[in-house]
Amino acid sequence: MTRLMLAGVILAVAGCAAPSPEPVDVSAKSAALADRFQADLQGQLQAAMKAGGPVGAIGVCQQAAPAIAASLSEESGAEVRRIALKERNPAAAPEGDLRERLEQLAAAPLTAEGKPAVMQWTSGSGADAKAHFMRAIPMKEQPCAACHGTSIAPEVKNKLAELYPADKATGFKSGDLRGAILVSWPVGAARDE
Repeated sequence: MTRLMLAGVILAVAGCAAPSPEPVDVSAKSAALADRFQADLQGQLQAAMKAGGPVGAIGVCQQAAPAIAASLSEESGAEVRRIALKERNPAAAPEGDLRERLEQLAAAPLTAEGKPAVMQWTSGSGADAKAHFMRAIPMKEQPCAACHGTSIAPEVKNKLAELYPADKATGFKSGDLRGAILVSWPVGAARDE
């Protein structure tokens, strides 16, 4: 009787352990969203830099980046956002296993061809399963160094301190991982084409 009960418990527990979802390829859809995010943000930042220099661009980045991410998320059904190990906006801090994955990306933010590195994985199970696409945002000397580099003008530092009191996103050199664009799809939506 005891063996029969033990076997029943083992089978019940085994039945509760859902298998990991199979990886879902969301590269093309995710890359297109990441491209749009970067193009929209860069366009607005370049216009702000021309109009008001780096100090003017900080406010645009603060307002535009979350708005662009929200718009693309709503339009696509994916969650689009930026994350960083040294974040400027606290909402960009990676949670859970994202920190470890971002650290892996930081070790090699560029491919052998000099393009931003990409990682893909699937997490969760059942209704909580998600397919993730993460593309590196490597530090570029211009125009990024004005606000994220190692030598930042005093007026830029003052504006950053005003808008981002807990800012950690400075001290980067060209080629460092400044952050990543993360696109996460519910697995059911990721399979739909």
